[in-house]
Amino acid sequence: MECARELRVRSTFTAAAMASKKQVGPGGAVPAQEQMNGGDAARLVRKPMDTFPQPAAARGRRALVDVGNLMNGRPSLVNHQKQAVAAAATSHKPLNVGNKKPLVPQAAARGLRPLADVTNLMINDRAAPANRQKPLDAVFNRNGKAVKLKECKVKPEVIVSIPDSEKEKKSKFPGGQKVCRRVPTLFDNLTKCSRASDGITTPKKKNPYDIDAPDSCNELAVVEYVEDIYRFYKSTEGTCLPLSSYMSSQAEISERMRAILIDWIIEVQYRLTLMPETLYLTVYIIDQYLSMESVPRKELQLVGISAMLIASKYEEIWAPLVKDLMCLCDNAFTRDQILTKEKAILDMLHWNLTVPTMYMFIVRYLKAAMCDAELENMAFFYSELALVQYAMLVYPPSVTAAAAVYAARSTLGMNPPWTDILEHHTGLAEPQLLDCARRLISFHALAPESKQKAVYRKYSKPKLGSVALQSPDKKLLSG
Repeated sequence: MECARELRVRSTFTAAAMASKKQVGPGGAVPAQEQMNGGDAARLVRKPMDTFPQPAAARGRRALVDVGNLMNGRPSLVNHQKQAVAAAATSHKPLNVGNKKPLVPQAAARGLRPLADVTNLMINDRAAPANRQKPLDAVFNRNGKAVKLKECKVKPEVIVSIPDSEKEKKSKFPGGQKVCRRVPTLFDNLTKCSRASDGITTPKKKNPYDIDAPDSCNELAVVEYVEDIYRFYKSTEGTCLPLSSYMSSQAEISERMRAILIDWIIEVQYRLTLMPETLYLTVYIIDQYLSMESVPRKELQLVGISAMLIASKYEEIWAPLVKDLMCLCDNAFTRDQILTKEKAILDMLHWNLTVPTMYMFIVRYLKAAMCDAELENMAFFYSELALVQYAMLVYPPSVTAAAAVYAARSTLGMNPPWTDILEHHTGLAEPQLLDCARRLISFHALAPESKQKAVYRKYSKPKLGSVALQSPDKKLLSG
């Protein structure tokens, strides 16, 4: 009985609630009279919830995936397929794309932009090159209206051809040399700024001829630093000179024995076709070691061959083998003796082999003299004559090299024998070279009758111009 009674009460309340909803309508409020007359039924009517936004308002909101379709507040270009989809979405008509099935406008509009559309982006307010074949007439803005695009005309490229005659004028001097201007380095700029801040002004020396201009394109010539390098050589050559009087401390060695050894070293260097740098460094090592150590007579040749081994390892790409040097000595010394003496010489010299030799200076001075092959061979002939003579140790290598160039020019009859360019680059005037040049000329005059004829025979060959056969300058001999 109670269950049937409860069911009747619930059905009554349900009917009353449905009747009130029909009278009020969806989303409407309950009238006051019904609230008063309805009793319990009126109290069961709940306050309706806030209405959801209309579909039109939802479509007006820009989806997150569409943010990438805008560039700088303007709609970007899309391909023809997306334009057709947008038009079909507006007209609510199916779209046929080629032979494919018709697309659903809503589903196509919700799709992401394919990878192929990346080329449709605007580049500097112009369409991408891929779309130039099929330009777009209009695009749709965010309100759905068509916006007409401006035509993008591509300016044709203009190629200007320069005649060969003008290229030659721009790239060459009248003489035919290439133009290679020296670019100031960072070191040059920092040096100028530092001197300017300290108030130091360097007077510009008038350089009559830049001898490094032909090598400005050669990176190995280090044109930017060559002047500083040779300035450093001249300032440090006095600190590493061998003693010019070391023979007084040698008990068993004489000047004649030294001359025999150097003459043999020159012959070995020529036979093995070693570099000239190796010869000059070998003579320096011998003199420097003899200045520090007393050597017996029987070990003098061992010192010479060990010094050549050291110099070859320092200067040559392929140094001669120890067994080859042993053969040149007629197996007078063993391998262990040569290697032991090599170590002893290096320890005595404190492994310091980077020194300015005569060869470094004579190469620079010959370049300043604008020499030809004959002058070069004659200058090297005088410099190697100086290597043999112990008396030439009193002169620094730079002075001996300059005197060799001066004596060579005098022997070949060049006028003047000493130019302003040579004086500028050597830092030596003509009177400063006369004494050393006279000695070199006298060695030349005595060379045919000397017992040490390796240098004379070497430069008497046609391969080196036979410069030793020329008669020395008589003016310097008489003076």
